[in-house]
Amino acid sequence: MGNYLPSSAAERQEMLASLGCERIDDLYCQVPEEMKLDRLDLPAGKSELEVRRIMESIAAKNTVFPSVFRGAGAYRHYIPAIVKSVASKETFVTAYTPYQAEISQGVLQSIFEYQTMICELTGMDVSNASVYDGASAAAEAVAMCRDRKRDTVLVSAAAHPMVRQTIETYCFGSGMKVKYVPMKNGFTDEEALTGLLDGSVACFYLQQPNFYGRIERAGEIGQAVHGAGAKYIMGVDPIAMAVLKTPGECGADIAVGEGQSLGLPLSFGGPYLGFMAATQAMMRKLPGRIVGETTDHDGQRAFVLTLQAREQHIRREKASSNICSNQALCAMTAAVYMAAMGPEGMRKAAKSCMAHARYAAERICSVPGFDMVYPGPYFNEFAATCPCKPEKLLAGLADRGILGGLPLENGSILWCATEMNTKDEIDALERAIREVV
Repeated sequence: MGNYLPSSAAERQEMLASLGCERIDDLYCQVPEEMKLDRLDLPAGKSELEVRRIMESIAAKNTVFPSVFRGAGAYRHYIPAIVKSVASKETFVTAYTPYQAEISQGVLQSIFEYQTMICELTGMDVSNASVYDGASAAAEAVAMCRDRKRDTVLVSAAAHPMVRQTIETYCFGSGMKVKYVPMKNGFTDEEALTGLLDGSVACFYLQQPNFYGRIERAGEIGQAVHGAGAKYIMGVDPIAMAVLKTPGECGADIAVGEGQSLGLPLSFGGPYLGFMAATQAMMRKLPGRIVGETTDHDGQRAFVLTLQAREQHIRREKASSNICSNQALCAMTAAVYMAAMGPEGMRKAAKSCMAHARYAAERICSVPGFDMVYPGPYFNEFAATCPCKPEKLLAGLADRGILGGLPLENGSILWCATEMNTKDEIDALERAIREVV
């Protein structure tokens, strides 16, 4: 970063003193000692070239699979070169929360463009500037729906397990009750949902496609939820939204999801991006900030912070959320990705995911002992039975440079394919499975 101005030792000490700390290590007192590393074990007197080679040899110990058939919430998609080129520019990387909003026109514009695209993708009226990840977005959406008379949350058992855990954690802190709607044949059991909907239910959370890749009857489910006077939250895959009905078309009050698929690499688990969008009626309960477009005194296009819940700052005991920040760089990366791909590009990516997943399912299920657990429509993930222990199969695939699917509790495997999985890769996967089994 050419314009980065480092602080002096005296300035750093002054900042530490203001925090009540004596040294940098005091800032990490909560981190267990066994997780800390004092220094790398590098021999003294090495040149830059020699140190670089040592570091590269250490990095080479990481396993990077050339062939990936696992999703379950984090997906390997193609990222156009322009995305990293734009997002890595110094002016974006060093930008922070716009406390003096009107001065930060570039940051505000990037957030405004991101919000606009999320609204177009989800079919909703308004989007916030993003939250930390898809799971926290789902939990924040649940908190938006609570009122004095309704304090029960219904969650589909077909939703991602980690999203369910995050919702439980948030609800524990706020005193809301969580009930699960069971599955039936890999779908949310609509009959069971109808039986659980009563006057105490604040909202229902549905994942589309669900954790097992299945495409739910989201429109019909939304009608049942609204018929009971509850709010309808949909957690969606943004790539799938290019070809499936949007949450807006399905009658959702709030749409949330994990935005990692929108130009963010897997990166060993983060940082990722949680997107949130809602109807006009829910706008004032949306956490975080919303950027709007206006004109300045010269009539020129300008951007402002249109809405921000002040309870998050000055009346916290009445706040429904403590989100006061957003994933600005990740959100801008997602905006660049969506702009580079365009509607047609995203539709092609989604169709490629579906086509490759179907070919993968066909090849995997041609091996004796492998069958679809849930026949029927799916997007880019599907569960298949396994004639041996899944761990044995996956270890054998890993030895051949293939990251296989995710093992499930029932002994089956959740497989995934995206536009990155070529026909040759899928054929090689079939051969590898036959060899291992």
